Amino acid sequence: MLSLRPATLQDVPLILSFIRELAEYEREPNAVHCSEDDLRRDGFGPNPKFRVTIAEWNSKPAGMALFFYNYSTWQGRPGIYLEDLFVRSEFRKNGIGKSLLIHLARTALAENCYGLRWEVLNWNESAMEFYRSLGSGFRENWKVMQITGEELKQMARRG
Repeated sequence: MLSLRPATLQDVPLILSFIRELAEYEREPNAVHCSEDDLRRDGFGPNPKFRVTIAEWNSKPAGMALFFYNYSTWQGRPGIYLEDLFVRSEFRKNGIGKSLLIHLARTALAENCYGLRWEVLNWNESAMEFYRSLGSGFRENWKVMQITGEELKQMARRG
């Protein structure tokens, strides 16, 4: 019933559809500025910046995991950063999200990664409960920082 496979160039429209559906679920439907051209360039060009695993349920596209490497200077090896884990609502409760995470855990071990890392929205209690049930936990004493947009441009202009 469930199959997982690496995304191909032909999956770019599907990947963008998943990204938009995830943004809607996360209450940010107008926040996606990514295009198919961006995904083609950055995921399937000569120097891919990310990878995607597609989940299919009875040959129907059900979800994806979009991920890339980060690097731990303390561990001296890469890790996998899970940017997006998404399962379409009609396919939830079939173990697809869990299967995608298990697949990523196996990928991390096979590629000598120190572990997996991702973020979860503070209001998404069901996701936090799901992740905890798999053995994950929050990094104590750490908060995620970010600079984007005009603030990023201002920082870059500083001398």
